Amino acid sequence: MELEERVADLERRLAALENAREPHPAPRLGDDDFWALRGFKEQLAGLGAADGGVLFTGAVRLPTGEQYEWQHGALTAGLLDADWQEAAEAFAALGHPVRLRLLREITGGRRTAAELAELDGVGTTGQIYHHLRQLTAAGWLHTTGRGRHEVPPGRVVPLLVALSAARP
Repeated sequence: MELEERVADLERRLAALENAREPHPAPRLGDDDFWALRGFKEQLAGLGAADGGVLFTGAVRLPTGEQYEWQHGALTAGLLDADWQEAAEAFAALGHPVRLRLLREITGGRRTAAELAELDGVGTTGQIYHHLRQLTAAGWLHTTGRGRHEVPPGRVVPLLVALSAARP
């Protein structure tokens, strides 16, 4: 009996620690709980947008403590009629595994080329600068001075949305 009580006590403590790390758990969405979609559909109806639209939004806290809230909506007709080739550069910049790794490291707090060069598997300093230039040209990064790079505030949530959309 003593062992069972100790295991139960450890399980309670572990659960308490896990809950303490996530003070504001993300809402769990079921098939009947699409509150964001319902609100967006109401907005679309008010606009008379019979073809619908898309909405993506997020409230993000990075490991560095930076917080971002962002939302973007677009009507279906505008998206279908747009020149999709304009998105090629942004998608191409994300299409390289080293660039994705650099973005992940930068959002995690490694902000200079010197810090990034310490990582295994990202190439030489020259190659890192090449990738940083590609990401900057596509708008996924900007330089904040003294060789520091960051994902612009308006691109943090879209980056995470793109990563979410790419998941199987």
